[in-house]
Amino acid sequence: MAAEVGQQAPDFELFDQNKQPTKLSDSKGKNVVLAFYPGAFTGVCTTEMCTFRDRFDAFNSMNAQVYGVSVDGIFAQKAFSDANNLNFPLLSDFKRETVDAYGVALPNFAGMDGYTASQRAVFVIDKEGVVKFKWVGENPGVEPDYDEVQRQVDQLN
Repeated sequence: MAAEVGQQAPDFELFDQNKQPTKLSDSKGKNVVLAFYPGAFTGVCTTEMCTFRDRFDAFNSMNAQVYGVSVDGIFAQKAFSDANNLNFPLLSDFKRETVDAYGVALPNFAGMDGYTASQRAVFVIDKEGVVKFKWVGENPGVEPDYDEVQRQVDQLN
């Protein structure tokens, strides 16, 4: 089952790049941007996470917490975050429970039979934990419309 607009966002507890447990429910009272991406250190994923980094102040001014989510382990997340000076948490869904809960699992990624990554997807969640916007890329090479994501968050204030 996928997370859909108008529904309560599935809660999760994932470790960030600093081995800190992070729950979505801990962000109640803040808007949340969940940016799922297929893999650290890949070209489009680097561009995407750096774009969210560069827009961090705008999201912060809208009382929004940005999280990057991939199936990469915390050590890869830490190296990726450090290499790109990312200023928001990267969450490790190494068990692939969150990509399943949100309906964004991408099986056999890059032709690797049995390897499940995440589709490129963005969910905007309001202060009450309700999904207000959902975008799922048709293929991993397509980036989200960052201006639209920002507009969606701005409308929540």
